[in-house]
Amino acid sequence: MTDFAANLTPTKVITVSELNRMARNMLEQSFPLFWVSGEVSNFTRAASGHWYFSLKDAGAQVRCVMFKGRNSYVDFMPREGDKVEARCTVTLYEARGDFQLTVEFVQRAGLGALFEAFEKLKNKLALEGLFDESGKQAIPKHPKQIGIVTSADAAALRDVLTTLRRRMPNIPVVIYPTPVQGKGAAQLIANAINTANERAECDVLIICRGGGSIEDLWQFNEEIVARAIAHCTIPTVSGVGHETDFTICDFVADMRAATPTAAAELVTPSRDALLNSLKQLKLQLARNIQFSLNQRAQSLDYLARRLKSPSQQIDQQKMQLSQMAYRLQTYIDQQLKTKQQNLLRLGQNLQHLNPQAVLTRGYAFVQNSSGTIISSSSQLKSNDEVKLTFGAGSADAVISKTNK
Repeated sequence: MTDFAANLTPTKVITVSELNRMARNMLEQSFPLFWVSGEVSNFTRAASGHWYFSLKDAGAQVRCVMFKGRNSYVDFMPREGDKVEARCTVTLYEARGDFQLTVEFVQRAGLGALFEAFEKLKNKLALEGLFDESGKQAIPKHPKQIGIVTSADAAALRDVLTTLRRRMPNIPVVIYPTPVQGKGAAQLIANAINTANERAECDVLIICRGGGSIEDLWQFNEEIVARAIAHCTIPTVSGVGHETDFTICDFVADMRAATPTAAAELVTPSRDALLNSLKQLKLQLARNIQFSLNQRAQSLDYLARRLKSPSQQIDQQKMQLSQMAYRLQTYIDQQLKTKQQNLLRLGQNLQHLNPQAVLTRGYAFVQNSSGTIISSSSQLKSNDEVKLTFGAGSADAVISKTNK
């Protein structure tokens, strides 16, 4: 009891505000943070972002408030009739004297046990190595056939097929139908995965279903499904629930997709992207070919400038021969002129040395009978016959006497 309440006396008069404040303080001090379960009723989301609703069971109900700063952490919007568990404190709204709960956190009823089971199985399989990246298979970039494990009438299947047709309509699809919700669905999902693995007709296997509560997705948290995926030799893609949903199936599969549609996008190349890539390659090839042709054309032009026609070559040879003939004739003329000059000079010299020229001046030379020129009287004796050669004519004579 608070000090204020302890000071109350039968004769003391207090205001309503004081009464409500005293009651609020007593409630808040008397009740620690605790969990309470109930069914959501009269749910309202105010413009401020605060939630107002009631929790009720078969015998009673209590008003609740969950302020914006706390409800932003809740991953679902409570609806009328939802069974929930709220972590809250007891308080009193003084202005109206209303007894109420201030909710700190809210979750769907039974989630505590489900989360506990989820974490337990997750830890178990992780220790066995079912989540190891080293054991993951690569998803083929260009699968020849795609398998899908899901319900035949599920909206998720329609989304996946629509996406596959849009991205790559020529890839065949094999559907392995199975219930994805309800009693015994986990076994049936595992059977469908095992069938796909045994038939080995697909290059990649999509395991998917649409979003829902944790209870709706729980079949994909069952150990039998996890082990079927781990045993599957076909690369697997898990596309279960929405982006914020995680299941054991996501951790075991070779790749996780945020949604079924995202799973379809992961296993198929985009037809538009491939066509665009081909277009770019075509343009690049055309540019490369044109560049190569330009280079070859330039080389051809260069070689053409170096290449001479036979007639041009003949003309050039004729020109060269003409030039050589001219140079040869010039050389010959020069040599002939030089020789003529030399001959003239030698002729003049010879003329000067010609004995005949001396004889014309009154001299004569003497030869003996054998034709030897006599240059000394000692070469002759009396009665030798000699020949006298003059500038004009000759005469025979007999030596009558020689003088030393």
